[in-house]
Amino acid sequence: MASNKETFGKTLIFVFIVCLVCAALVSISAVGLKPLQTANRLLDQQTKILEAAGLLEQAGKDIKGTYGKYVEAKMIDLNSGDFVEGNTDMFDERRDSRDMTKSSKPKNDIAGINRRADNAVIYLIKDDSGKVTTVVLPIIGSGLWDLMSGFVGLAPDLNTVRSLVYSELKETPGLGAEVLNPNWKALWPGKKMFDEQNNVAIKLVKGGAKAGDTYGVDGLSGATLTSNGVENTLHFWLGDEGYGPFITKFRTQLRDGGM
Repeated sequence: MASNKETFGKTLIFVFIVCLVCAALVSISAVGLKPLQTANRLLDQQTKILEAAGLLEQAGKDIKGTYGKYVEAKMIDLNSGDFVEGNTDMFDERRDSRDMTKSSKPKNDIAGINRRADNAVIYLIKDDSGKVTTVVLPIIGSGLWDLMSGFVGLAPDLNTVRSLVYSELKETPGLGAEVLNPNWKALWPGKKMFDEQNNVAIKLVKGGAKAGDTYGVDGLSGATLTSNGVENTLHFWLGDEGYGPFITKFRTQLRDGGM
């Protein structure tokens, strides 16, 4: 009987030691891999930004070099539209949105994000002479299953679309996930976000936009909720509770020769 107890006790000690060793290995791996994970996340983000800027093909395999040469990341205060200081590489809109001291709840949350960070990072794409050719704005909003994040590239008028690029998402393959389809992304260049009264006018049209419709893009077939999510996301982020104040100030500075 005593021998059985002794054996059981040794087994518990052995299991406990194995658990400690495994936990230590997992912790060491997590700490060791974190810099690599951060670098990969940043590289993926830079790749998407270059795609939104129309520079991905030019970049080839030199993503970091091309990004460093042509892209200037700037942090802005969304409420005022002013540039502010901040670490643009480490900024995480969703992380800040969960901090009550760094975020606010939108009055008209059509994007379905619950809370919006007070700051944002925008990307000024410049040519070899230093002139701004494209402004890339990060966006995030609800799809069918989860939040969808991406980037919209706009000409310096902050109205004419260069591109709309979404990151990997959880939408249904063949339906909502068609936002990643190159054929659908090719429908966006040249579209206008704002009408002549400066209201956000871009829309996704169920059944397809009519030829010559400046503000219309074909909706995603069989994915009405995802299409609505894309449209609502753009209306939110280009509106007064999103980049609206920044857009107004940027256009003024550009007109006055300040950019």
